[in-house]
Amino acid sequence: MKFLEQYPKEVKVFLIASLINATGSALMWPLVTMYVFDELGRSMKDAGLVILIQSLGGIAGQLLGGSLYHKVGVNRLIVGGLAMNALALFALPVASHNWMLFMVMMGLVGLFSSLSMPAIQAFIGFRFAKQRGELFNIIYVANNIGVALGTALSGFLADISYMLSFVMNGATSAVFAGFFFLYLKKVGGTSPAEGNAYKKVQSHPSSNWKLMGNTRIYLYMALGAMFLLIGNSIWNTGVSPFIISEGWAKKSYGFLWTLNGILIFVAQPLITLIKRWFAGTTTAQMTASAVFYLSGYAVILLLPNYPGLLLAMVLTTLGEMLISPAMPAFISDHADRSAPFYLGLTGGIGAVGRVIGPYFMGSLYDSGGLAPTAWLACGMSLLSVGFFVIHAYSNRRSSLTDRSAAA
Repeated sequence: MKFLEQYPKEVKVFLIASLINATGSALMWPLVTMYVFDELGRSMKDAGLVILIQSLGGIAGQLLGGSLYHKVGVNRLIVGGLAMNALALFALPVASHNWMLFMVMMGLVGLFSSLSMPAIQAFIGFRFAKQRGELFNIIYVANNIGVALGTALSGFLADISYMLSFVMNGATSAVFAGFFFLYLKKVGGTSPAEGNAYKKVQSHPSSNWKLMGNTRIYLYMALGAMFLLIGNSIWNTGVSPFIISEGWAKKSYGFLWTLNGILIFVAQPLITLIKRWFAGTTTAQMTASAVFYLSGYAVILLLPNYPGLLLAMVLTTLGEMLISPAMPAFISDHADRSAPFYLGLTGGIGAVGRVIGPYFMGSLYDSGGLAPTAWLACGMSLLSVGFFVIHAYSNRRSSLTDRSAAA
């Protein structure tokens, strides 16, 4: 990959470690429902409850991780979170013999797996300030390659043993923790009070409650992301049962996600052109993302056939490719030392959509099929466009005020 030659060796090593961790994480998430239903003999309702508990743990992890960055230090937070996640995954084989204990452990897996996420994003923003936008995008691509590899391997591992998938996930998390332990020790980021690389970002500037009052940084953007995630639930709880009800091959649903993974890798030049032509700023990229999502869901509504679903996946994937790097890049650019807190806060608020979306979509599909879910997805995307426009306007106005004051 020639485009990586411009980056230092530490970036390349970080990308490899991220890819390995993403691969391990993807080994597990497609199998949780299957494991609960098939191996444990529980109902699909119980399987949904486990996913809900894991998701709530993830929200708590995002919020807690952002709040603790300056209190416990980047090294302890990242390495500790990844190590505890590995331990929780290794404990699943034992916990599976007790249903209540298994649910608790799945909640802890969600908590610990998300605990380090804001810290890692903030670390990238602080360490590579001049290249953070490009690196967020490259890491996003690398993680999705890992997800594609992990989901492909998960089925083979499940045929051998479900628990092997969980243990492999724990092993990759442990390897990632070991990488960060050595890496942060080398660059001097062991605590908020140590390391030359972090002298400008060490002290926490204000209380969490005061930071939450600065709504223009996070609130409208986070609400926009939350509504997008509610709408995006259509793929699992609208499109998936629609394909089954139409009698199409189940692999046709899997191919939609294969297309998603391929596009994330090969459509980067197109995303570069979109950014150059009409989405040059991170705020514009978020708004354009919501427009692409809206157009994709409109296609599902107007063309409820397989070619329509393929086109919709192309459009929504372009939206995903725009927003995923844009949000952490915006926060890193505008929040300065408070970036870890806001990264966790926006991640937590946005993830609420992933929790409640399937319930709303499932209820609508049960009552009316695919069309009502598509209408809801369009409505949620329209709300996202509105909130991203408000976010862009409030930050543009604030920037103009700051410039006037400086002049």
